[in-house]
Amino acid sequence: MHDIRAIRDNPAAFDAALARRGLAAIADHLLAIDEGRRARITAAETAQAAQNAASKAAGAARARNDDAEFERLRALVAEQKAEAARLDTEAQAEDARLREALLEIPNLPLPEVPDGPDESANLEIARWGTPRDFAFPPAEHFEIGGVKAGMDFATAAKLSGARFVVLRGAVARIHRALAQFMLDLHTTEHGLDETITPVLVRNEAMIGTNQLPKFAEDSYRTTNGWWLIPTAEVTLTNSVAGEILDEAALPIRLVAHTQCFRSEAGSAGKDTSGMLRQHQFEKVEMVSITTPETSLAEHERMTRCAETVLERLGLPYRRMVLCTGDLGFGAQKTHDLEVWLPGQNTYREISSVSVCGDFQARRMNARYRPAGGGKPEFVHSLNGSGLAVGRCLIAVLENGQQADGSVTLPAALHPWLGGRTRLTAEGTLA
Repeated sequence: MHDIRAIRDNPAAFDAALARRGLAAIADHLLAIDEGRRARITAAETAQAAQNAASKAAGAARARNDDAEFERLRALVAEQKAEAARLDTEAQAEDARLREALLEIPNLPLPEVPDGPDESANLEIARWGTPRDFAFPPAEHFEIGGVKAGMDFATAAKLSGARFVVLRGAVARIHRALAQFMLDLHTTEHGLDETITPVLVRNEAMIGTNQLPKFAEDSYRTTNGWWLIPTAEVTLTNSVAGEILDEAALPIRLVAHTQCFRSEAGSAGKDTSGMLRQHQFEKVEMVSITTPETSLAEHERMTRCAETVLERLGLPYRRMVLCTGDLGFGAQKTHDLEVWLPGQNTYREISSVSVCGDFQARRMNARYRPAGGGKPEFVHSLNGSGLAVGRCLIAVLENGQQADGSVTLPAALHPWLGGRTRLTAEGTLA
């Protein structure tokens, strides 16, 4: 959420930043609401002061037995009290109206973010690994011989409908091994604190990480009002909501492996085959809470944490910086990591790592107390996939596939597979 004071100070700059996202100017509208709100607050304070003065004068009139003056002043006190209450109610309504308007406005892109209308303008800034040269036409993950028995879409459709999968046997074991490998790497080498969180949250948590109010249709809600999290970003980031942290406690670096749930609204017809786009999936999520001065360095650090997972697994990838037209609602800047999928003969997103500045912190009222003293300031928040487990499974299977339908598995996974190195063409580990 944006600071209305910053908009007041430079409305033209605010509108110019929104224009980079392709959005219309809105500062004048916000400032009109703000002006009305502040006018009512001032008027309410004036009425309250008049009420206090009249109350004091009424006491003096009563003390000198001036009944007529006392009655006049008592009526004036009641009048001013009613007026102050009315103005206060109006001010609160305008305050709520302003907050609702601000909650609908996305974060402002950093100056270095490239301008562009959509993903076609995203920039590749780094590449690692060389895609394997296959001696046979590589299959998509769900077509690989050794995978078919362990990736059951028919049963999932019977149970839940489209965009679900049942994993069995060796394929399920590889999926679990990937999550364990990622968690152990992040906790033992990258210094992240493993966290197990709920997957059901209140409205306030979804507002804090900007899923609500704008993107309600993208998530699932239970009949008693809880939301199923679309990512552990929601729970990890909101763990500091309403807190005033000591600067010495920062940065906070968290990681969680959770189920995630997304309605995929607006994705009809996209990635309908396989498990690339699911309503329910697993992800290892990283979240950092930092001071404003260190958030950009932390963004680079988090990106490298995600890249290290891919490098240890030997999966070719490229790093993209998203343009203004493809930037997520809460992000100031985002790095997308795209992994090579030979079955599709293209790179596909497997991680997004974003720095949000104080955008989410203002929504959550998450602050820290500077070590040198002074009033509390808003923290900065960052989030990123480290990685999406299902998509990583797809990449491992497609990049390691062999002509006979077997899959050679990355050496980094062997310890989490009991020393097994291959998925056989029959669908077993060997």
